[in-house]
Amino acid sequence: MKKEIKANNKIARFWTGFTDVFLGEKKKEKILFDKEIKEENEKKATIRNARGAEVCPYCLSKNFVKRGTRKNKNQVVQLYLCRNLGCEKTFTAQDIKGKHFPLHIIIDSMSYYNLGFSLEETCRIIKSKFGVAPESATLSDWINEYKGLCRYERLRPYAIKMFKPKDTVEVVTMAHRQLYRFRYHRAKTILMLQEFRNRVLFPLKSYLDNVSGETPHQYFQDGERMSEIRSKFDKADMVVKAKFNYANRLTAFVLQSIPDNKQRHEEVQRFMLANDSCTVATEVPVYIRREDVEHMENELKFKITDNNLIEIKGDKQPRRMPKLLTGHIDIVQIRNGQVHLLDYKPNASKEKPIEQLTWYALAMSRLTGLRMFNFVCGWFDEKDYYQFYPLHVVKKIANNKKRKINYRSGQVVEISKENKLKII
Repeated sequence: MKKEIKANNKIARFWTGFTDVFLGEKKKEKILFDKEIKEENEKKATIRNARGAEVCPYCLSKNFVKRGTRKNKNQVVQLYLCRNLGCEKTFTAQDIKGKHFPLHIIIDSMSYYNLGFSLEETCRIIKSKFGVAPESATLSDWINEYKGLCRYERLRPYAIKMFKPKDTVEVVTMAHRQLYRFRYHRAKTILMLQEFRNRVLFPLKSYLDNVSGETPHQYFQDGERMSEIRSKFDKADMVVKAKFNYANRLTAFVLQSIPDNKQRHEEVQRFMLANDSCTVATEVPVYIRREDVEHMENELKFKITDNNLIEIKGDKQPRRMPKLLTGHIDIVQIRNGQVHLLDYKPNASKEKPIEQLTWYALAMSRLTGLRMFNFVCGWFDEKDYYQFYPLHVVKKIANNKKRKINYRSGQVVEISKENKLKII
């Protein structure tokens, strides 16, 4: 009996208690990192309350008050009363209805199942982790209910033949000034690259396969961060396209279960990696060297730096391009014959991380050998999604003719020759 409990606990920690990589850190810092991991594992093993309401779902008013609670079998649900005249309805913060389990248990259950565990095994893992668990039939109902959202269900039958559940996702914690948890879905990557349009992207798999073993971790201790660069690229000849896609739907669904904003990034990444059909890796470390940038400027005629000068956060004057720039890409997807580099940004409509994402694409291009043409960059939250082609940012067309882009929807957009950002 004790051996069975120990095995279940080990499986329950498989998704959250990772292999740690501590390179060149002081003993004091290592103890601090260990403490952070321990606190997070303890936090994940408790049944948490849902996220508080932000607006009334019926009239979108922010004028509401708490109106007691409703106790279900395994959770206590906060009720709210809208004070807007003409509405005055009672509501909860979550869209899901008629569930006796908290949403985060539903999400964890579907994630473990999609990792390759059977219905019965998943229920045992959830029971070991939280102390309560659904029946196998209930879990099956959840999977059928949300399969329109969690599209990995179409790939799962093939993935479970390739890898055991514990080998499906590679997870490594890297101490790169702070903790970053690199996750790599081996099975999904292989399946996505089998599609004809994606076969040219095989160098990406080679890079992801070697991240845990060959990443020069010392670079991330010494190099400047890509997110701290303040130099602006020329926005002429580029267009940012705004739209709504599955990333928004997945994010909106999982955010309902997160009361603490500090957990948003990791929970969104974990859910998308386990449940969507195209996310293959998260928190992917990338770096680019000064000589790489010089090669792109001299040989490929990219416009990147200003005469080898660049502005870094905290500096009053531009300085020479650093020897190294490093970063971690939130989400990497393979779809439609291209590699999508995504950044989750709360309040995405107010953000414009074009420089940061373009540097990610430049670094990934050098590390994988793929052309800049193969990359699409984007940022999103639960409401908005914006994407652009990084090649248009760094490669400028010499002629002065006005260029037009024809979209499948029939929309025709004229690209500006001025240094002006255009969002459509």
